[in-house]
Amino acid sequence: MKTRELQQLWWDWLSTSERLLRSLYEQTAALTLRDVARVERIQPELDQMMSRLRELDSEAVTLAHKLAGELGTEPSLRSLVSVLEKAEAQALQGLGNRVTVAARNVQEVLKKNRTLIENEMTYINGSMTLVAKAAVHAKGPFSAIKTDSVLVDQAA
Repeated sequence: MKTRELQQLWWDWLSTSERLLRSLYEQTAALTLRDVARVERIQPELDQMMSRLRELDSEAVTLAHKLAGELGTEPSLRSLVSVLEKAEAQALQGLGNRVTVAARNVQEVLKKNRTLIENEMTYINGSMTLVAKAAVHAKGPFSAIKTDSVLVDQAA
């Protein structure tokens, strides 16, 4: 089997992407619940898995180029499949399709979480703007600094 190593890389990629998706869904829940501690706890794991996916992608591209050179074809899935034996070509095509679908799922969840984070930042920015406006408003309760004496309870 000429593509065994490439298929093994793709299986590793799929396994990592499944773990990444579980963590991304956990991040989605944490963002929705505004649980900052949970988001911060998940982030290193997400960074590690994204880094691993990038490494696997790079290795797979390098291997596909090498394999294409050996087979005398272009380094694309379609070209590789066209020169392989039927059974191996079907296995490679099926696995390639699974990787493509998994990549789209990861991209969609990443996009959704990015949107949630951006919306939260917009909300915080709006809230801070309102607080700042209230602080400088001439007739508001925060307009003047009061320097009156403050009584302190000795028991406190």
